[in-house]
Amino acid sequence: MALLSGAVLALPGTAAHAADTLISQGKTVTSSSVENGGTSAALAVDGNTGTRWSSAATDQQWIQVDLGQSATISKVVLQWESAYGKAYQIQTSADGANWTTIYSTTTSAGGTENLTVSGTGRYVRMNGITRATGYGYSLWEFQVFGSFGTTPTPTCGTTNAAQGKPATSSSTENGGTPASAAVDGNTGTRWASAAADPQWLQVDLGSSQQLCQVVLNWEAAYGKAYQIQASDNGTTWNTLYSTTTGAGGNETLNVSGSGRYVRVYGTQRGTGYGYSLWEFAVRTGSGTTTPPTGPPVTPGGDLGPNVLVFDPSTPNIQAKVDEVFAKQESNQFGTERYALMFKPGTYSNINAQIGFYTSIAGLGLNPDDTTFNGDVTVDAGWFNGNATQNFWRSAENLHLKPVSGTDRWAVSQAAPFRRMHVEGGLNLAPASYGWASGGYIADSKIDGQVGNYSQQQWYTRDSSIGGFSNGVWNQTFSGVQGAPAQGFPDPPYTTLDTTPTSQEKPFLYLDGNDYKVFVPAKRTNARGVSWGNGTPQGSSLSLNQFYVVKAGSTAANINQALAQGLNLLFTPGVYHVDQTINITRPDTVVLGLGLATVIPDNGVTAIKVADVDGVKVSGLLLDAGTVNSPALLQVGEAGPGAGHAADPIVIQDVFVRVGGVTAGKATNGMVINSNNTIVDHTWIWRADHGAGVGWESNRSDYGFVVGGNDVLATGLFVEHFNKYDVWWKGNGGKTIFFQNEKAYDAPNQAAIQNGSVRGYAAYKVENSVTTHEGWGLGSYCYFNVDPTIIMDHGFEVPVTSGVKLHDILVNSLGGNGQFAHVVNNTGAPTSGTGTVPSNVVSFP
Repeated sequence: MALLSGAVLALPGTAAHAADTLISQGKTVTSSSVENGGTSAALAVDGNTGTRWSSAATDQQWIQVDLGQSATISKVVLQWESAYGKAYQIQTSADGANWTTIYSTTTSAGGTENLTVSGTGRYVRMNGITRATGYGYSLWEFQVFGSFGTTPTPTCGTTNAAQGKPATSSSTENGGTPASAAVDGNTGTRWASAAADPQWLQVDLGSSQQLCQVVLNWEAAYGKAYQIQASDNGTTWNTLYSTTTGAGGNETLNVSGSGRYVRVYGTQRGTGYGYSLWEFAVRTGSGTTTPPTGPPVTPGGDLGPNVLVFDPSTPNIQAKVDEVFAKQESNQFGTERYALMFKPGTYSNINAQIGFYTSIAGLGLNPDDTTFNGDVTVDAGWFNGNATQNFWRSAENLHLKPVSGTDRWAVSQAAPFRRMHVEGGLNLAPASYGWASGGYIADSKIDGQVGNYSQQQWYTRDSSIGGFSNGVWNQTFSGVQGAPAQGFPDPPYTTLDTTPTSQEKPFLYLDGNDYKVFVPAKRTNARGVSWGNGTPQGSSLSLNQFYVVKAGSTAANINQALAQGLNLLFTPGVYHVDQTINITRPDTVVLGLGLATVIPDNGVTAIKVADVDGVKVSGLLLDAGTVNSPALLQVGEAGPGAGHAADPIVIQDVFVRVGGVTAGKATNGMVINSNNTIVDHTWIWRADHGAGVGWESNRSDYGFVVGGNDVLATGLFVEHFNKYDVWWKGNGGKTIFFQNEKAYDAPNQAAIQNGSVRGYAAYKVENSVTTHEGWGLGSYCYFNVDPTIIMDHGFEVPVTSGVKLHDILVNSLGGNGQFAHVVNNTGAPTSGTGTVPSNVVSFP
């Protein structure tokens, strides 16, 4: 018989099957809308009935969960907040596009609804039709119960199937640029075509294969418009990918198709030269880069031996802290890692000296929960009073009452001071007042004066200070209450009233006896600290929603955890990975403690973040391995992507190192392709000292490459790369504070020649960019191998009204090399040996 319009297809309240298992918690979840940043879709599958998803206040709204693979669905539980759905459907889908309704009602009463259903699918959604109130739809929890089959997860291989295979091309520029040079595995050789359109390069894989990815490593002469094509006979071609907006650099293209022959077919060059590829890589498999799943991993657990947790009753705290410092004071390139964690309470007579790879943090929800009647100190006695190598350490979430009234934090790069309250002053210089080259403060309250003294540059964000003294070359402030007035270049203060967008770093804390990770909410036009008015805004995640990465964890374990929908908490240690860590679920949190370090062993990219909302990656050191990696961190894929303004991807305190420990290699340090990404405090460093250092020994051409639109960098430190340190290709980018040194070890002028331009700029904005803005930007040269080298300019940008730079400088350190201009052909040259900056207040 016909169903009435209000009939249901399954009955609520029926007892669940005995085999029901909750399979949705922590999985990837999306929604048609959110009410605000504190009610994201992920909060409906976090297992916490104190957090919720809520939609915009219109009828047609939905929330859906991706279970990761097809499942048999037996029950759905809806725990409504007071704003519930009166009419809605429960639907399943195999592909996220075509939906089957397995439950429907027009008479829901809200509350907790246990719905016994029968269906299959990878995706399950609540499709709201009519609201019961004037608000949106709001769910404390959206739970799906059922079981998974044994369908294997499809894979994309990591091997380059094109390497060493026969390659042909439409033309070559000369005898030194044959087609075979693009498939020889050597990024120092290349294929180049004649300077005409169209041109092509193709490779014969030897047999027909399933194709899943093509990687184009362009030389400067790239293809703006081109197609990736496949063929079984080398004559009839199918197009797998097409673009008219190629940006060059490294382009990783996910494709789907099959063929024996694969080619790149160029129809429009990006330059007046031909097409030129260092490498043309083809990967085969079944069409996804998700690694095969293994046995499930167990979430939660202890924090391992290198997280030292103290409470006020712990005996001999000072002795233990001193023991760690004795190991780490000068241990610049060692493998030891430590996190010193202090439970809420008051600690007296503590002076915690912080050495390399050591983090100190309070475990309260607010900094004032953990009080030191004492100090957290960094000085430079180990290096004869010079603090320019005080790297890789951190202090977070503590309330300090310094014994002398002033705490000392004499650091340089990669040493964040976050979410701190100093009831007194803060001295940023070593006791000897030798040089320091820091540094970074965020979300902190310094009641007294910040003494800059010998700090060459410093960035302070979203904080409150009692004052700021002195300045050397570049001191920048955004959103800082009490900041000095704008004064660049004399005094060298760049001051912005607010920070356009910011989201503070996630942190570990104790809720009673339970460890949780707090994820602060996004702020717009922020000023002052995020925690000053009681309970901070954001959400909490149980440690049971994390895979705790400890000694013995493998890349396979880590990827399995991600496939299960878990977040990642890296405990202090050094982790070698033989496959890329692939983060594909929206709002995944990846948090490192104690400068946890990830090293790719076989030339893979260490970490890749998919083009999805809200991923947070923080607190990691990515260290290049001896086999060249395309990049150490990649966010998103090349080409047009989604917008993430409402829930941005945020990268914080993620540091990149190429060389220093060994002769590491990476074509790119960090690649940001996703739109609206925030990169908050990074030091991307091609080593100038340590092991494995040399112009070709630790080769890395590009430090920070941006292909996405509307990317914001706050506190950007990038140094010593062989070509561009920063290469910005996306529109709408913003940088607040940039510190750079050009590579010391360039052997001669010819080694850095960029066509007709002397030297690769420290900060390059592509000519295709129409909108870009930067504040407080500085580049220095110290060519100690050949002091006669001249850079035409430190900054190179298109001359257009939408591209604006404020408060920029170049400097020659002791006269070892010189800059002819600051930006393009503007700005006086540096000269002599006096280390006196050349400044430009505004460009154009």
